[in-house]
Amino acid sequence: MAFTGFDPSFFKFLRALKKHNTREWFTEHKAEFQRDVEAPALAFVTDLAPKLKKISPRFVADPKRSGGSMFRIYRDTRFSHDKTPYKTHIGLRFWHDGAELESPPSFYLHLSPGECFGGGGCWHPDPVTLRRIRMRISDAPKEWKAVLASTPDIEGSTLKRVPGGFPADHPCAVDLMRKDHFASEDYTAADLSSATFLDRYIETCAHIAPLMKFLTSAQGQRW
Repeated sequence: MAFTGFDPSFFKFLRALKKHNTREWFTEHKAEFQRDVEAPALAFVTDLAPKLKKISPRFVADPKRSGGSMFRIYRDTRFSHDKTPYKTHIGLRFWHDGAELESPPSFYLHLSPGECFGGGGCWHPDPVTLRRIRMRISDAPKEWKAVLASTPDIEGSTLKRVPGGFPADHPCAVDLMRKDHFASEDYTAADLSSATFLDRYIETCAHIAPLMKFLTSAQGQRW
């Protein structure tokens, strides 16, 4: 099926799942999940793939039902006090294809009732990757400032002081304290329901491409 927007049934199912988050309920309504949630999400991924390649050929949009761009609906409850078995949002991830990357730069789309956003970057990267990003910022401050000029609202948590190995008076000291490097745009229900939403999301990806290119280069990968 071609992507024609995320219609109200998509979010209706997620709201119902939040209210009835049990294995019994989900099993009874699994056909609805596959029709109203999974099918349009995978159609979005399929139609996104060729458009994303025009931004960078190295990012993967994989519409497989398992192991692809769509995160599993099942929660890992092993180490959580919250034992509800299912997520009540849909996450779609489009990652750099560098096989050796532990935390590849990735574009992302988050879909849930009342909270929808798209963006990309490196969120909670492993220590080695985070060190590489900080080194790149330290060694190429003009390049990083050009990124900030085009993508000023970098999100994520930060340290309280400049990490060891970097001068406290570095011109990019604030950015060296970052633990995440992510930028996003919020969407409304009307945005998502439109058949033109795919193009809207591609505009978001194109807008944050300078950040993504910087993070890709920081990890020694080609854009």
